[in-house]
Parts: sequence; C-alpha cells; structure tokens
Amino acid sequence: MIDNYAVAIKELREKMLLSQVEFAQLLGVSFASVNRWENGLHEPTIKIKRKLRALFREYDVKAS
Repeated sequence: MIDNYAVAIKELREKMLLSQVEFAQLLGVSFASVNRWENGLHEPTIKIKRKLRALFREYDVKAS
C-alpha cells in the first residue's frame, strides 16, 4: 500500500521521463489532477490507483 502518493507519482513520472501533461494523457486524466496529486492536495481515484499500481511495479517505484 502506498502511503505517500505525492512522492511515488512524481518518482514514477520522472522515471518514465514524462511531463505532467504527458503523464496525465497516459492515465486519461487532466494535467491539474496530476499536479494536485504531486503537491499532496488530492489522492487519485481507486480506478487510477489500479493503473498506477501496475506502473509502480513495472518501474520499481516504492513509497512509504
């Protein structure tokens, strides 16, 4: 389970070499959503968390 999505999402996006806009397009969300997640203002929805979980595993991203 990821306790800190802000750190994990930013690390994942940087490992994938994507901008926030590109990452948002990949997940099918808005740039604003990605920005809010990375700044700790909101957490992704359950549906997006499922997509992220697979990407975290693929890119070996772990967060406390």
